[in-house]
Amino acid sequence: MLACASLAIAAGTQPQALDVAGVYKITAVDPNLTGQNINIGLICRSDTYIDSKPQNDYRPDISHTCFKDSKVSFYDNQSGKAGISNHSTAIASILTGFDANAFYQPLGNFQYKAAAPDARLDVYEFWNFIVDYVFPAYWLKDDLITMSLGWSSEAWWTRGIDNMADNFGLLVIAAIGNGKNAYDLPLYPAAGANILAVGVADSNDSLAQFSVPDANRSTAGPTLDGRCKPDIVAPGNCLIAAAAGLAAFEPRADSNDLYRASGDYSSFAAPVVTGVASLLIQKAKAEPDLQLAASPFIGNCVMKSILMTGAKKLTGWHKGYPDNSDDNEYPLDFRQGAGMVDGLAAYNILTAGMQGNGDVKTVGWNINIIEPNYIVDDIYRFRTGAAQNRLAATLVWNRAYEDHYPFNLQLDLWSDLQLQLRAVDDDGQIRLIDYSDSPVDNVEHLYMLLDPNSTYELVVSYSLNSPISNGFTPYALSWTSTSSVEPQVSE
Repeated sequence: MLACASLAIAAGTQPQALDVAGVYKITAVDPNLTGQNINIGLICRSDTYIDSKPQNDYRPDISHTCFKDSKVSFYDNQSGKAGISNHSTAIASILTGFDANAFYQPLGNFQYKAAAPDARLDVYEFWNFIVDYVFPAYWLKDDLITMSLGWSSEAWWTRGIDNMADNFGLLVIAAIGNGKNAYDLPLYPAAGANILAVGVADSNDSLAQFSVPDANRSTAGPTLDGRCKPDIVAPGNCLIAAAAGLAAFEPRADSNDLYRASGDYSSFAAPVVTGVASLLIQKAKAEPDLQLAASPFIGNCVMKSILMTGAKKLTGWHKGYPDNSDDNEYPLDFRQGAGMVDGLAAYNILTAGMQGNGDVKTVGWNINIIEPNYIVDDIYRFRTGAAQNRLAATLVWNRAYEDHYPFNLQLDLWSDLQLQLRAVDDDGQIRLIDYSDSPVDNVEHLYMLLDPNSTYELVVSYSLNSPISNGFTPYALSWTSTSSVEPQVSE
């Protein structure tokens, strides 16, 4: 279990889940990271439909105190009569908002600080988002989008969202589902190939301590076609803003009744990860040497890779099914994905910088391309220090979809890559140590103990079982092989 603080201590700043996820740790290292100049697209479903038409009661309650200085816009420019949604109010308050004088009866007074309080929140009603952006494959001018909704099976619009992620390098973060108690299978769009799917770490009703996901409350993989989902997990039980009531902006009877605990739902874990990603994207956009990590050219793959490489393994983490075999064909744990989001670890990987293949540092990331019929491997060689540490490395690439309805998978552009770890002995002999080679996933992940004072190679290549693609394959790779990376403090 990740024990963070007692409730008495946690009362200082909330949501404490954001500290467990590393948000407040990032801002302690780099106070400028507040979400400034970042646009977050929040896709929300209406609570009411009449004749299958949304009634636009999809909005967060921006009359809430925590949104007093927030920048929030709506797809319909606030025109007409629109209701508010408890669900979207909660999600929005995890992402943006600030209240220096908050109160919650079990904790008393505290400071409420969202993940990216200075970010702009662009709120879209779900079906209007599908009609206006997904169907015509239009560029959504946001830095990333988050969706805490899902469907039990793949559809044209879920493939359309995968297509947007690929075409625009758009990081899409979505909730995986609320476990067996709600529905068994990973929900789309989170289950989509190019989406970062988020499960919820179990809190056991705590606001400060989180542990291994419970499959009854956090949907576990695999998908119907055998892919590993979720990609990552995060705390979901947050203190959140409570909406005023069913009528839009209805006054509250009690001014102390402004916050409540959300409970263990992936709907609230997804915005926690979105908050972390928002700070990483702000950092990348602000630093010329890091800007490719947030670019339209597979920026989603870079961020997805970095978040997964930085994730902490929780108790019992094991690839694929929980047996004694190390399943090379399953890159992730079916309950935890790559593990629990760790924002500070991801920040350290990002700021270590982009590195070309060849000799690299023990922590970093890269974007590269494998061309059709390419027979030379991409090799990243590094040497460990005197201490024994664990390697974490994640390879991510996008699946290609047609850019028009019904957005079918482009099988002629199908690429299947593999990631190997090799040891280079002092006499130059090369030994294969481990590999990740899923026949269906477009993510490969390695996690293992390394020997001190030794040379290793991460090797990216086509899978031996893969047909050669008719197009080139861009990919993102990130890695860290140190147990503790010193924070890089901004000037």
